[in-house]
Amino acid sequence: MTEVLFYHLMHRPLEAVLPGLLEKCLERGWRVVVQAGSDEHCAALDALLWTYRDDAFLPHGTASDGRAAEQPIYLTVHADNPNAATVRFIVDPAVQSELSPYDRVVYLFDGHDPAAVADARERWKEAKAAGYEPTYWQQSDRGGWERKA
Repeated sequence: MTEVLFYHLMHRPLEAVLPGLLEKCLERGWRVVVQAGSDEHCAALDALLWTYRDDAFLPHGTASDGRAAEQPIYLTVHADNPNAATVRFIVDPAVQSELSPYDRVVYLFDGHDPAAVADARERWKEAKAAGYEPTYWQQSDRGGWERKA
C-alpha cells in the first residue's frame, strides 16, 4: 500500500527542506517526481536544485529539458510520471494525482499559509476516504520532523 505522508513546514521554508529530502531519496535509489502548482514555481524549483549548495546539485529535469524517462528527479505541474518514479512530492495545492502507483506520496505544505493548510486537510480526508493511512509530521524548532498523527 502507498505510504502517504504530510510534512507541515513551520520553521524552514520548502526551498530549505526539499533538497535534503530529495537527496535522501536518491541515496536510497528512488526515482522521484515533484509536482508544483504553477509553471513559475516549477521553474524556481528547477533553478534551486542546480544552485542550492556550492558543492552539489541534484540531477533533475523538466518537460523542457527532454529525456524525461532518464531523469532521476522530474519536476512537473501535471499529474504525469514520465520517469517511472516510485516517490511523488506534492509541494503546492495542485491537481490531485492518483496515489496508488507510488510507494510513497509526500505532501509538503507551509504552515503559515492558510490556503495550503486547508488544502492539506482536504488531501488528508481524501487519502483516508480512499483507504490509505496517512501520517502527519510537523517540523520541530530544530528543523527535524516529529510524528504527530
